[in-house]
Amino acid sequence: MSRHKGLTVAAIVAASVIAWSGNAFAQAKIVDGPEVNWKLGAWGKPRAATQNVEVLKKFMEERTGGKFKIQIGYGSFGNPKELLDSLKVGSLEMTNICASYHPEKLPVFSALDLPFLPIPDLDTQEKVHLAFYKHPLIVKEFAAWNAMPYLSAVLPTNEFVGRGKAPKHIDDFKGMRVRALAGIGEAMRKLGAVPTSVDATEVYTSLERGTVDAAAFPTTYAHQSYRTYEVGKWYTENMNLGNVACPTLIHTEQWAKLPQQYKDLLIEAQPLAHAAVKKAYREADEKNIPLFKKKLQFLKFTPDELAAFRKAGGQPVWDEWVVKRDAQGIPGREVLDFLLKTAASPKS
Repeated sequence: MSRHKGLTVAAIVAASVIAWSGNAFAQAKIVDGPEVNWKLGAWGKPRAATQNVEVLKKFMEERTGGKFKIQIGYGSFGNPKELLDSLKVGSLEMTNICASYHPEKLPVFSALDLPFLPIPDLDTQEKVHLAFYKHPLIVKEFAAWNAMPYLSAVLPTNEFVGRGKAPKHIDDFKGMRVRALAGIGEAMRKLGAVPTSVDATEVYTSLERGTVDAAAFPTTYAHQSYRTYEVGKWYTENMNLGNVACPTLIHTEQWAKLPQQYKDLLIEAQPLAHAAVKKAYREADEKNIPLFKKKLQFLKFTPDELAAFRKAGGQPVWDEWVVKRDAQGIPGREVLDFLLKTAASPKS
């Protein structure tokens, strides 16, 4: 099944709308207002997952006649694990983060990183994330960091690229050192693997030097972006490990300072930004899968093996997460049930 099967006609149409030729946004009415210059923290390089903020940057500049500028710093404002703290102290007005780099700073939000959540496509993921951003517990949790979630990276499901002996069966992961974050890492631990949370920018070197045997990334764009396919030998095509939550945050005080017309523009940009990343992932798969097949051995596990994996690494990880959050005074079951109910509900 295609990872993008769930893309609706509306999403595809929206994505095509943003394939502008230079000044499409500028054709709309210019919104007047004060000069605003914001810094947005990011890492790596411009890629499919950053098309949301790249589109946002262009949209805001063109719709304000150049008065609202966003500077995206790819690594220039700090490494991925520093950006949440930089936002909190006001060094940045916006930032991308991945909660899995520091899950205990965002224990409620870490629910989105649980493995095998029933989020079958990118449209469902967008719906779930936007609803979760408005949940009172999430609003409160991010407020402690002077932050509000704004955009989702709407990341595709994770798959492994690895070196060494290819795992032909689920049991072959025992003892394997894997770069797998948060809940996905816990699922791999249940299989006897040894998970680690290497920063994305360090994965290539870790694989090349043998510090890790395999790395999980949202496919295929991230494996291409971080060049794992250049040093890997094999690729899992159907593990469907789950997603990691990597939102774009806005500093709450900076949001409060904006005039209403600029807030309205940021809200208007949100679906366009999400459509852009979904379109970019689809195009990345079309380009990368043939490239990967020339360099990597594709591994496909049987339905029985996948069922055994999910039995060992799915529900048990969910249950442990609930127990852990309950012990912290967080209603873990309520949070998990909210996600499951939202994922199952029709898109409005």
